[in-house]
Amino acid sequence: MRYRMTAVVALTAVTAAGAQPTDVTDFLRGKNLTYIVATNAGGGYDAYARLIGAYLEQHLDAEHVVIRNVPGAGHLVGANTLARSKPDGLTIGTFNAGLIYVQLSGNRALHFDLRELAWIGKAAGEPRAIITSTQCRIGTMEDLIAAREPVVFAGAGIGSASYADTRLLSEALDLNVKIIPGYEGTEAEMAMMRGDICGQVASTSSVQGFVDAGYGRYILSIGGDIEGVPNASEYAADERARRIVRLIGAMAELGRISAAPPGTSEARLSELRRAYRAALEDPALLAEASGRRLPIDPAYDEEVGRLVIDALDQTPETIRIITAALNAAAN
Repeated sequence: MRYRMTAVVALTAVTAAGAQPTDVTDFLRGKNLTYIVATNAGGGYDAYARLIGAYLEQHLDAEHVVIRNVPGAGHLVGANTLARSKPDGLTIGTFNAGLIYVQLSGNRALHFDLRELAWIGKAAGEPRAIITSTQCRIGTMEDLIAAREPVVFAGAGIGSASYADTRLLSEALDLNVKIIPGYEGTEAEMAMMRGDICGQVASTSSVQGFVDAGYGRYILSIGGDIEGVPNASEYAADERARRIVRLIGAMAELGRISAAPPGTSEARLSELRRAYRAALEDPALLAEASGRRLPIDPAYDEEVGRLVIDALDQTPETIRIITAALNAAAN
């Protein structure tokens, strides 16, 4: 079942106590803005949402910006919750762009069309990487390619980018990887430290602290370059593999996306977009993000929607590759 939500927003003059304000910029006055995060507390999505939320609170006439963690099923639970939310401008959310893979594969667990969301912006676009634990025998990409026994990797739910990217890279580069789903936030790092998991595919900002602390090492970059680390394009042996690597690279552009529910009025969406842009361009946020090593590479408004639509515009052959890879993983 697909959710197709519309909203009728009456913007009436203030004629009595409790009436709606005349200025749409006042619709949050005295109210909370809920920011849905489709992961547990901790980890990259939560860190970005809490950083951005603090500055949204300053740039919106809201009482508070409340972070609501709604984890589960590789961001599907949180994204579906956002899509079902009342489109009154009081709820926004962030989730993994890996749900583009879910939609392309026709998975009915995604209860809405990503094209229908009211896109607000994205905070970052950054390389993805294969990272392995320093406790694991896989120390280079050559080690991973040569592995005869399955190498255990962590993934979030089947709908997540980490899960889909790992599965697709395995298909493209012929890697002997076994993915264990269900790791949200920093759970994969803890499992790597315990020796339960050898590696994972992740955005660089999510695991940079883990690498800096000496617990992990990058062995491959995708969708960008990491100094001293080989790029996935070097290992793509044919056009099929190169097509998959390019798709993952395009997905890496869509980092830390935020949206409002379908049907949010243009007036209220415009105010949310204005505040989001003001937050991400606030010198104090940029300084704090730099200190926390959270890259900021924003895009706004319809530009993000175009990036999503472009990512969804794949050839039938690429869609078959994605569907086959994800279905093989689920079975």
